[in-house]
Amino acid sequence: MEIHEKVSELRISKGISQTFIASKLDITVSGYNMKERGKRPISIKELELIAKTLDVETSYFFENRIHVKCKNGQAVV
Repeated sequence: MEIHEKVSELRISKGISQTFIASKLDITVSGYNMKERGKRPISIKELELIAKTLDVETSYFFENRIHVKCKNGQAVV
């Protein structure tokens, strides 16, 4: 399972809206939706904020994950 899929699944299981997460990331709901669908990358900083909001360790999203891509010097998952 990809990280964006884990984010979506966990968010839904906790009954938290995309609007709420988007507000925590200070981005639009549309922008957040694209991240959850894998259309835009989730930065490490964003993933840390998502993990905090969903009350899990950031490492939860990396379970069974073997690599992190780097793009323009910034790690993305």
